[in-house]
Amino acid sequence: MFTPAERRELRDRLVATAEADPAVSGAALVGSAAGAREDRWSDIDLALCLDPAADATAVVEEWTGRMYGEHAAVSHLDVRAGSTLFRVFLLPSTLQVDLSFWEADGFGATGPDFRLLFGSAREPSRLAPPAVGELVGWGWLYALHARSSIARGRLWQAEYMVSGLRDQVVALACRRHGLPAARGRGVDELPAAVREPLAEALVRSLTAAELGRAFAAGAAALAREAELADPELAARLAGPLRELTETAARPRGRNPHA
Repeated sequence: MFTPAERRELRDRLVATAEADPAVSGAALVGSAAGAREDRWSDIDLALCLDPAADATAVVEEWTGRMYGEHAAVSHLDVRAGSTLFRVFLLPSTLQVDLSFWEADGFGATGPDFRLLFGSAREPSRLAPPAVGELVGWGWLYALHARSSIARGRLWQAEYMVSGLRDQVVALACRRHGLPAARGRGVDELPAAVREPLAEALVRSLTAAELGRAFAAGAAALAREAELADPELAARLAGPLRELTETAARPRGRNPHA
């Protein structure tokens, strides 16, 4: 396990390397370190602004080689957001290092946690929260597959689908309260009155009865959040969501029209 001192030392080395790299015209800390919220478990988030004359592919590969050759990275994962590449490295110490490579005209804050180290950045902007319709749509899609998985006795798949349904409800609740909606980042800051009922949608064991119970709770939570976000959409979904939970509760093999 890495120590905070080791994390700080590596971050300082990476910043110094960026300052010396002619292909990098600016850098910023993002995430918890930028917002003075760093703790024992925080990772390194460093945003790099590429010089317009630089070969972006070559710069990314050079930094990647450096992370493996000098800092013993064991693996990496790429995530893209528009033209920005986030390359996420895992070190043997379990330290996560996120290096993001930005085009110069897009380099700047998209949230509150951005601290410019050198260079210049455009005026801050906010990423739009996920659309209500998209979150609700994923919710009912997970619900459809949760029902069929339970009915087929595919209990592991059912758990996956019920959890996916709950995740969309969490994102809707976070969006409603102005909290980060992606990857559960805002859920612990939700008011207890909103967060605690969502525990009913947790799957506690891999039995059809328990999966059906958690599924019904998740579907009801989706209906509540949809009503608060888009009453017209919620009204259209009320019947199908009720039908999903009712048919999931029927014994397998029973004729739904009997």
